[in-house]
Amino acid sequence: MTFGSLFNPIGISRRVFLPSRPDRVHDQVVKTIQVVRAVVGLVVVVWMLLSYGVAADGDAVLDDRLGQAQTAFILMAVSFPLVVGGFIAAARPPSRRLLLRRVGKPVGALVVVIACVALPRMATGLVEGREIHADLAGVVTFLIYIWCLVWFLPFAMYGVVQSMVHILRTADIHETLPPVMAIVLVWELAVVDMIQGAYDGVPFGVRMAFTFGAPLSVTAVALWEFRRLRTRHGITLRGALSR
Repeated sequence: MTFGSLFNPIGISRRVFLPSRPDRVHDQVVKTIQVVRAVVGLVVVVWMLLSYGVAADGDAVLDDRLGQAQTAFILMAVSFPLVVGGFIAAARPPSRRLLLRRVGKPVGALVVVIACVALPRMATGLVEGREIHADLAGVVTFLIYIWCLVWFLPFAMYGVVQSMVHILRTADIHETLPPVMAIVLVWELAVVDMIQGAYDGVPFGVRMAFTFGAPLSVTAVALWEFRRLRTRHGITLRGALSR
């Protein structure tokens, strides 16, 4: 990393959030299917929110999606140590040591994504309601604004998206871990939606379809990913655990 690269927030974000293990399997088909599923799922949910009057306008849709994204990050932060810890604990000693050595970068990505969510709130609290004057405090306030807009905002936005696509770069630990994490997270979100009464303004059948459609589709994609890893690359969950 050069000094000049520090001024490229997207480049730094790639280094933090994209899997980088040299011997990791790269499968463009899997990545494409995951992106298509995410885009289609988002479009369908937005259409449903507007069509059934759950959200009155685009701002309401944005608020709804941001609220669900925040919930997803909380669940991801809580689930990450449990799922990864359980995955490693289930492995036999030779594989366990190897998997433990690979945990550092995913843990770093988790810490940074938590900071991406927390820092804007802290920065807003520091500068909210303050006028910018030609003194030291005013200069600091101005610099915080500029830093957030020019560097931190693109870094955080790109990083948050990539952390969801790559499930906190858990492929650096093992290729089978991202689909495991995806299944756990999406079913946790479905349970939260049921508890919170999400989509109460839509007919029961439609509500059930949208509550369980996402976890079922994500589970199907994850199972397909397991199969492709096994048939195309000889990688299995049992092999990851040396079982």
